Amino acid sequence: MSYKTLLSRWREEETLGALKFFSGVFEGRHTLAFSHQVEDVVLLDLMKRAGCTPRVFTISTGKLFPESEAMNSDVEEFFGIRLDVIRPQAAEVRRMTEEHGEDLFYRSAELRRLCCRVRKVVPLNAYLKDFSLWFTGLRREQSPTRTDIDVLEYDELSGIYKASPLLAWKTEQVMEYAAKHRLPHNPLYAKGFLSIGCEPCTRPASDPADIRSGRWWWESPEHKECGLHLKK
Repeated sequence: MSYKTLLSRWREEETLGALKFFSGVFEGRHTLAFSHQVEDVVLLDLMKRAGCTPRVFTISTGKLFPESEAMNSDVEEFFGIRLDVIRPQAAEVRRMTEEHGEDLFYRSAELRRLCCRVRKVVPLNAYLKDFSLWFTGLRREQSPTRTDIDVLEYDELSGIYKASPLLAWKTEQVMEYAAKHRLPHNPLYAKGFLSIGCEPCTRPASDPADIRSGRWWWESPEHKECGLHLKK
């Protein structure tokens, strides 16, 4: 058995063990974030194999790609689940766009973060109040802002624990797992996207070595977070 195969199998078994452990500790009080990316479907499949049955949510920001929105039904059918679709408050979105314009995110990093907060962070934190742990598909390889996170952290912004079982996985392993198990996929990956978010703020990756180079491309790499995974 090659080193690459052995390491891949070890990470897979390690992740299954972590999922079983966390799900047991937080039984009935855990949820999984689905953001239309490959990490999320891999994590969903691993949780199914581990016998874990979390609630699964997705954030409909009002700015997603049609391809991402269409993926919801594919995932529900494939895994036999029903997604909790959470949305921002319409009044807050209207107030923000009336004051700053529809494309405020291009004008400054501060306004971009405001848009992310209104459309993502606020509705997420309201949803998470009913849980004690949420699973994410974060990986250290994704961004300079994610290199120092741990598999389990207490998220002060949401007030609950956050687990990232795929933290040590490489992109190649994630893609190979998804292909091997024929998991639902976002067609945007075939168009050169390596990281997928809202349509106005995401484009195909300009640098294949930088997974998030297509996200908020007008900002410096150390600022490329929407606020869901920032620390206080």
